[in-house]
Amino acid sequence: MPGPFIQDEQIAHARQLAEEIVNPIFDLIRRNTTVSIERTVLRFFGISGAGARGVPLANLMVDKLKAAGVLNRGAAYWYGRALHLGAKSPLEAVERLTALPTEKLGPLSPEVEQNLRAEVRSEARAALEDIQGRIAQRNELRKQFPMSPPPHKYVIVATGNIYDDVDQARAAAQAGADVIAVIRSTAQSLLDYVPHGATTEGYGGTYATQENFRIMREALDEESRKLKRYIQLTNYSSGLAMSEIAFCAAYEKLDMLLNDAMYGILFRDINMRRTFIDQYFSRRICALAGIIINTGEDNYITTADAYDAAHTVIASQFINECFAKRAGLKDWQLGIGHSYEIDPYRQDTLLLELSQAMLVRRCFPDAPLKYMPPTKHKETDIFFSHAYDVMANLVAMWTRQGIQLLGMMTEAMHTPLLADRYVALKSAAYIHRAARGIDEEFTVREDGKIAERAREVFGKAMELLEECHKEGMVAAIGKGRFGDVKRTETGGKGLDGVLEKGPDYFNPFLEILEGTHS
Repeated sequence: MPGPFIQDEQIAHARQLAEEIVNPIFDLIRRNTTVSIERTVLRFFGISGAGARGVPLANLMVDKLKAAGVLNRGAAYWYGRALHLGAKSPLEAVERLTALPTEKLGPLSPEVEQNLRAEVRSEARAALEDIQGRIAQRNELRKQFPMSPPPHKYVIVATGNIYDDVDQARAAAQAGADVIAVIRSTAQSLLDYVPHGATTEGYGGTYATQENFRIMREALDEESRKLKRYIQLTNYSSGLAMSEIAFCAAYEKLDMLLNDAMYGILFRDINMRRTFIDQYFSRRICALAGIIINTGEDNYITTADAYDAAHTVIASQFINECFAKRAGLKDWQLGIGHSYEIDPYRQDTLLLELSQAMLVRRCFPDAPLKYMPPTKHKETDIFFSHAYDVMANLVAMWTRQGIQLLGMMTEAMHTPLLADRYVALKSAAYIHRAARGIDEEFTVREDGKIAERAREVFGKAMELLEECHKEGMVAAIGKGRFGDVKRTETGGKGLDGVLEKGPDYFNPFLEILEGTHS
């Protein structure tokens, strides 16, 4: 394992810089809410159905409140007003508030207002207790059927049809997969709503919906009992509806979510403010539900060169960690992302990749880490591709990765077939078996190539953190410092869904999750 080529005080300084970098962004987060957060609040209260033409009821209600100019008080407040008007169910609350012009709802007396908030807080506590009860069921199944030792072998299903996904997921679990990731349909991150119900059509993946989550979780629980080995389920909590998807995932007992502080900004051109605000609430939900998040730094070296941009991965990881811990996540929930993406025709690639992975492990010793396979330089020569993936498998064992997405030998040609997945799982199982304990047998030379490269990358990462500290995150993103992608603070999609909180803003879930109200 890595020697002390990066000193503890250097790592502590990086964390301190990250903390100071994100402080101004938390001022933005505290002052504002978004339409997605308010829809998530309504989903917590049980407003999860769809109306005419499949429009989610949470969207109908939030859109009505936003159009009336009153959403800055919080959807929870208006939900309470609907209860005060006599609504006996979440559906009745939607009907009353979407039918009634909000300007006709005059102010309440202080006593009635206080009672209303107390009633809504009571409902919020009950809703959170319900989710915690469901998570306890998941944890009990995990305890009953222990998982395989890490690295957990993570494979993807992505047919577009949730029922076909289930068949593929079962086959993968039977072949040795530890984690099933259901890839989202292309561009779902740009939808400012969560589709309703089970879906059977999707391009490049399957829609992330609460019903699809339920169907897959139920199938994998059944498979876990058959195999006597718990199978984890992963999906995506990113994009314009990231906090709503986090709620759906928590309710349906998912184990992991891809959830990043900057991915939507850089790679989906979602507005910066919107993303920062939404990711905080989504991560608060993940913290509650014991969900492991997978961050997306691996994407930086698909758009930028893996050798030249290695330091941007490290800098972003410290920033992502800081955002996550400020949202209540623990070290064991930080599947910090990185990737084996260096050009295979460069000299010393194994040493360079070991150096990067060892550096990540040195900086985040208690995080599971989420290691991505090579994809950018894959070729249609399946034998070369397979060998390339095996090298990544070896690095994963050597650096004690917790979660390893397995590469597929046909990735450069087509969506991998069942047989391709089987071959990847068989190969990874062999490497994991053959190389287990290798990290305890070798010591990295302080004057060798691995250590020197790690010090070089860390030094550049510190320079980038210093720049972000001096000029701010917004300026750094504007200059394309991460992934060679430039974005502006007011550009991108979804800014119109950001609202400044009113002085009487009310969100009982946030109060409870932050510990500001019991």
